[in-house]
Amino acid sequence: MPRRPAAAPDKDQPLINDIRLLGRLLGDVIREHEGVAIYELIEQIRQLSVAYRRQADHAADRQLKKLLKGLTDDQAVSVIRAFTYFSHLANLAEDRHHIRRREVHERAGSVQEGSLAHTWERMHRAGVPAERIAETLAHGHVSPVLTAHPTEVQRKSILDAERAIARLLAERDAIHASAEAGGAKRDHLLNRELAANEAQMRARITQLWHTRLLRFTKLTVADEIENALTYYQGTFLPEIPRIYADIEAALQGRHVAPFLRMGQWIGGDRDGNPNVTAETLRLALRWQADVALRHCLTQVHLLGAELSLSAMLIPVPAAMQALAERSPDTNEHRQDEPYRRALTGIYARLAATLHELTGGEAARHAVAPQDPYASADELLEDLRTIDAALAEQGCEALAIQRLRPLIRTVEVFGFHLATVDLRQSSDQHELAVADLLATARIEPDYSALDETAKQQLLLRLLNDARPLRVIDAQYTAHTLSELAIFETAREMRQRYGKAAIRHAIISHTETVSDLLEVLLLQKEVGLMHGTLDHDACAELIVVPLFETIEDLRNAASIMDAFYRLPG
Repeated sequence: MPRRPAAAPDKDQPLINDIRLLGRLLGDVIREHEGVAIYELIEQIRQLSVAYRRQADHAADRQLKKLLKGLTDDQAVSVIRAFTYFSHLANLAEDRHHIRRREVHERAGSVQEGSLAHTWERMHRAGVPAERIAETLAHGHVSPVLTAHPTEVQRKSILDAERAIARLLAERDAIHASAEAGGAKRDHLLNRELAANEAQMRARITQLWHTRLLRFTKLTVADEIENALTYYQGTFLPEIPRIYADIEAALQGRHVAPFLRMGQWIGGDRDGNPNVTAETLRLALRWQADVALRHCLTQVHLLGAELSLSAMLIPVPAAMQALAERSPDTNEHRQDEPYRRALTGIYARLAATLHELTGGEAARHAVAPQDPYASADELLEDLRTIDAALAEQGCEALAIQRLRPLIRTVEVFGFHLATVDLRQSSDQHELAVADLLATARIEPDYSALDETAKQQLLLRLLNDARPLRVIDAQYTAHTLSELAIFETAREMRQRYGKAAIRHAIISHTETVSDLLEVLLLQKEVGLMHGTLDHDACAELIVVPLFETIEDLRNAASIMDAFYRLPG
């Protein structure tokens, strides 16, 4: 299989070694499962490609083209699959090498350009005090947003296998590091560990080779939601608290208020996708809550194993004792262990919250039924009580590894995991508003009005507290669907917290009326309170998307006119 040239800087040698290892294992799997003839065909194609690419060998190019034209369908499929999987494996090796190089810089006390450490170093040289950085971050809002692309066809089975290979590459580095630290001239354990690691890698590559690469069916919205959630479980939930910890360490331990939170369009993005409905919005938030709460349950269970402090050996702060007394845990073996009793109670309440919000059951049964948490803030209060007690007892070290990351997790992810944005095209909002106005006999042809007339009408309606909807009237399916989305948004905010849904994004925004129409739809379902001339408050932030060159040129004047409107 493809190999990198031998001539390369020493720092890239581990990358070359990884790519060679993965290429060799892929080649072994192909030879074993497809036969020597297919393996040799793939190798011949690789060698001819390399000769033409590196040496401008035109004879090799002619031979390669002739060879490719003569492939049977089955041969072509095998060749395409082989080079596709090799590209995937090489990407995994490159990702690992990026991490490896960052670690090398950190161990040497240097920083990589573009890293957080490089940013702190630049600000320190510029004389920016840590207090100012912390204060600035406290007023910031950073929200990476996950979206689903309609052409995404890669399967979760493939992604899971590739993540396993990435973990094995990291494990291989750890094996080498351990052997170097041992200093033995001949390390017999090293060879055994590397062989075991390679066997696992071979198994995963075999799995890849025999797993269908592409989907035969179109992804449903539920599939898209499920795929996105795997990134939270494997990356965002464990890593974002670490990012906060690194930032606080760089700021000499100053607390940084939550400013980095996740966002998501999947489940709420209706622009061009009629399959996104009120039900998919409910599904997205229910599944997100399931992931967030199960993560918290796991961490609380592990904390219960770690915080075995006995009141017989160390005095317990009053607030901590009170939290323990509220626990339903009556096990006589834990009566002198207030932290464990408190965590048992927290686990029981979290289990009840999981059932209340998702209908699911915790992996481990609670010791007794408890009331669910009304909000993530209630859970935070209990966790902070434990943190304060440990600090008061001089046991802060016990909070650093798991409790404080859990507190940060709840601050950032709450029970909703990520803010789901509503998104729809401006013309679709207009259709719904036009139907509402025509049915209410206010304006028979709203869409035919010019922009000035639209604004005047919308402003008048936004200053009228009365709803537009007529009882028992027949609205179009589109209007009912749009209203259902906003009604569900109101319900989801009440159920999962206000951060669950915060934005109503308007694609193809061209005019001020495009923004006012969304305010009117919010008013119809109770998401907007008051009137423009008297303490108006819309729960969802209206977010315009200016997508054409002309709209971008007009964006400043549109927003200026919008902000100058009364109310």
